[in-house]
Amino acid sequence: MSAVLVVAPHPDDETLGCGGTMLRHVDQGDTVYWLIVTQISEALGFSEEKVKRRKHEIREVATTYGVENTIDLGFPTTRLDAQPISMLVDAIGEVFHEFEPEQVYVPYRNDIHTDHAAVFDAVASCTKWFRYPSVRRVLAYETLSETEFAMDPDARGFSPNVFVDIEGFVDEKIDIMRLYESEIGTHPFPRSESAIRSLATLRGTTSGFEAAEAFILLIERIE
Repeated sequence: MSAVLVVAPHPDDETLGCGGTMLRHVDQGDTVYWLIVTQISEALGFSEEKVKRRKHEIREVATTYGVENTIDLGFPTTRLDAQPISMLVDAIGEVFHEFEPEQVYVPYRNDIHTDHAAVFDAVASCTKWFRYPSVRRVLAYETLSETEFAMDPDARGFSPNVFVDIEGFVDEKIDIMRLYESEIGTHPFPRSESAIRSLATLRGTTSGFEAAEAFILLIERIE
């Protein structure tokens, strides 16, 4: 069994990027921790009802996945580029020290959302072997509505080299995504059931599975 940490800038990134893989980890007996970096609040202009509903959604999603622990750092959503990177590193580093993950999933660095870039950079600082020796493997996931809209002409684009078979978990992944009532929409909205299925099929076609999730391997330490 392995300790797995899934880092999500926002609730729903984990499901879009590696929901099937999370379900597979739990099914295999691994211990999965879910780290949510940002949250919405009334101070940011969200209604009290929306804030309460989001907290309820997070509880429902965590229960459905069967994660061991949900950690919410509470940084303001869409504002991470205004936070000192040292604050993010310190907060995420404490989580790494407490839960000692062996496998870590992070958002792709060049996603169009600046929160994703900030989270990636902070997590990268928490993977040095001499400070966080538990970490054996780090993988970057793609997020529908963020990864495919990146426009940096100097970036290579998301070029996965690891594929995880999620054939038996696609329907459950979509059911979990539906728990985020305000985040899922109908085709051609990027966060739709058809988009999730299509991407799983495409990644499966690339890797020889009926359905798959794709990742970029960033670090792997093999003893």
